[in-house]
Amino acid sequence: MTIPNLLTMLRFALVPVVIWAISSDQNVIAFAVFVVAGLTDGIDGFIAKRWAMASQLGAYLDPLADKALLVSIFVALGVAGELPVWLVGIVVARDVLIVGAVVLSSLMGRAIAIRPLLVSKVTTVVQILLVALVLADLAFGLDLLRERAAVTLIVAGLTVISAAAYLVTWLRHMSEPPVTEFPGEDPLT
Repeated sequence: MTIPNLLTMLRFALVPVVIWAISSDQNVIAFAVFVVAGLTDGIDGFIAKRWAMASQLGAYLDPLADKALLVSIFVALGVAGELPVWLVGIVVARDVLIVGAVVLSSLMGRAIAIRPLLVSKVTTVVQILLVALVLADLAFGLDLLRERAAVTLIVAGLTVISAAAYLVTWLRHMSEPPVTEFPGEDPLT
């Protein structure tokens, strides 16, 4: 267990804390936990690269921790009435679509490695911005309703575009002929 992986595990541990804080109207705590989670995400990546502590486990755990945190916050803010339910549905549906496609591909013997697309990275950044805006607004009474509404629409659009891009990538992968271990040979002969 490396330091970056421990920081990633801390992010997993912060998920129920931030959900509790949002559902209990402990908005300053929710904002603080979100900031700490963001810092651990940056620090674990820096340490992994700087001191050659990157691991295969970390490569799987880090994005899972990020998704668990972000999706949990979206759902909690939706339940609290601070984000539109339709937006929460779009965000969750996109991630379910991606996970479902990966699992289905594997079950069909056509495993696919999902690499983040540029639109996906931009989508994640804007989703984080929206969460930060909402949590800061709730914690400090900043009156950011117009900003939240604008970023909500941007998140919705980017999330749909990102889902479509992943779907196209997956459909292309699934329509390609399967790769055999010995190209050019029929594996049944």
